[in-house]
Formats: sequence, structure tokens, C-alpha cells
Amino acid sequence: MTDAASRDQTMPAPLDFVGVDMAKQAFVWNLHNVRGTHSAGNDMAGFQALLAALKGRRIGLITIEATGGLERELASFLLQHGLPVAVVNPRAAREFARSMGHLAKTDAIDAIALAHYAQTLAAKASQAGVQFAPPNAQVQALQAMVARRVQLLGMRTAEKNRLGGAIRVLKKSIEVVIKTLDKEVARLDKDIDAHLQQHFKEQTKRFEAIKGVGVTTCAMMLAFMPELGHVDSGRAAKLAGLAPLNQDSGRARGKRHVWGGRSVVRSTLYMATLSAVRFNPAIKTFYDRLLAAGKPKKVALTACSHKMLRILNAMARTGQPWTDEFHAITP
Repeated sequence: MTDAASRDQTMPAPLDFVGVDMAKQAFVWNLHNVRGTHSAGNDMAGFQALLAALKGRRIGLITIEATGGLERELASFLLQHGLPVAVVNPRAAREFARSMGHLAKTDAIDAIALAHYAQTLAAKASQAGVQFAPPNAQVQALQAMVARRVQLLGMRTAEKNRLGGAIRVLKKSIEVVIKTLDKEVARLDKDIDAHLQQHFKEQTKRFEAIKGVGVTTCAMMLAFMPELGHVDSGRAAKLAGLAPLNQDSGRARGKRHVWGGRSVVRSTLYMATLSAVRFNPAIKTFYDRLLAAGKPKKVALTACSHKMLRILNAMARTGQPWTDEFHAITP
């Protein structure tokens, strides 16, 4: 046997990369650099079919596009069987597809682009945030309740807007719906508070000690920023969309802007900051200093939101209550 043949026998098989485009009834998947796509039902039979098709292959990464929660069951199923999974932002996936020349959009094209994206993500020097890590059952339940509360508030706002221009024969109907929604929001608030007290009591107590942070903010942060305390402040800011991003090219130095990330976290912190700049001495002092330096109010509020996020992250990491030591944290 030649040395080359011996090496071929000892070398592991190359890694395979898979892209999955999800839909409500089915999903389409592709193996990178293999012609053709495959379809399977978005149910346990389809999951098993995909698993069987991948049996015996060395999977480097499976990339699934986030699709309003439709991807969760498949991602969890694959993780339970020891396969690496990345759930990616649809916008990032689409931009990557365009950069690869996929200007049209179909389920098959998306699956092919996602398989190529999987290979690219697996090659990143920093793997922070690449592979999917499903939240525990308590966090998932909190996410569901908080998301439902947001839906109910949106429905109530829509009904109140209709009430203003409604004719008399419709006003009673709209008012009944508003009262029903009020009751549902109040009931859900009680359920969220009970869930926090049962599963996140200590963390909630620490966060609520910060003036400007209430139960709603606690619930939002614990539900949609479960990474708090487990990532550094820079990573937390990027996840929340509060990291100022450079817009530089050559000698040109553009204005830095915050964008992307989790909009629900960013908006929640912004609303908490509006209260904190009035009643929290640490945040108010920082805010006033920024205004005195000539910063626009919106820029100053964003910087204060960033500061609050760093404080929350530090408190979650150390387990310490609010103390003067956290006042010195700067964004």
C-alpha cells in the first residue's frame, strides 16, 4: 500500500454543510455542493427523514432560517441527536444569498444559499453566537407570555384607534372588545409576575432595584436576553442592537449608528431609560453630562440605554445587587 493510499484511509471524511428553508407545512433542504434539493413535511416524520438522509455524514453545521418560531422544533430535534445547528436571521441569509449571485428567491434557492452560508459560518474564527442554543423551558414559557402580552397591547391600541372614528352603532362593540383585552392583559401580567417570582426571583429582585427598571422591563430582558451574565458587554450590546457601528471608508469617517440586533430588547431599554434619566441618579448624571457636551438628546438616550444594558449584564454575571460600584460602568 502506498503512503498516499494509507493517508487517504486515515484521513477523516470531509465535513458536510446543510441549509434548511422552513415553511409552515414543509421544509426544503440542501447539501452544500450537491445538486438538487429535498422536501419534507414540517413534522416528526419529516424530521426523521432528514435525520436518516444525513446518517453517516460528518455534519459541520446545519443552517436554518428563523421563520417566526416554525424552526424551533426541527432545531431542537437535530440538537437532541447531536448535530450542530445555527438559526440565522432572515435578513442576513438573504443578503448572503444576494452576495453569492442568488437574486431570485424560491425555497430551493434559499436552501442552497443557506447550505453555502453554513459552510461560511463554520469557518468563522470566532464561533460566538453561531451555533443555536435553545433556551430552557422556563425562559421559553416567559418568552411566550411576554410575546402574547405585546400582541394583546397591539390589539388594544388598534381598537382604541378605531373607537375615535367609529359611528355610534359600533362603539359598544369596540368598547366590549377593549374591556376584554384589558382583562386579558391584567391576567397575563399576573401570570408573568408569578412566573418571575417562581423561576427568576433573585434576578428580578436585583434588576428591579435599579430605578427605571420595572416588572415589564425585567420580563422582557429575562425572556429575550437570556445571554445576560454569560457574554461580555460588547457582545451583549451587539445582540441588543446598541453597539455603535462604524461607517468608515478610506479616509472618510462617517457617523456611527446603532441598528440590527433584537429590536424588542432595544425598545424596552429605551423606554426604561426615559424613566431612568429622571429618577436614577447614576443615569441622570451621565445623561446630563452628555447633553452638556453637546450630544443630541436621542444620542444621549441611546448611550444611557447602552449603559443600563452593561449594568444589567454586570449584575447578572456577578450576582451582586445594585451598588455604587455599578455607577461607574460606562458604555
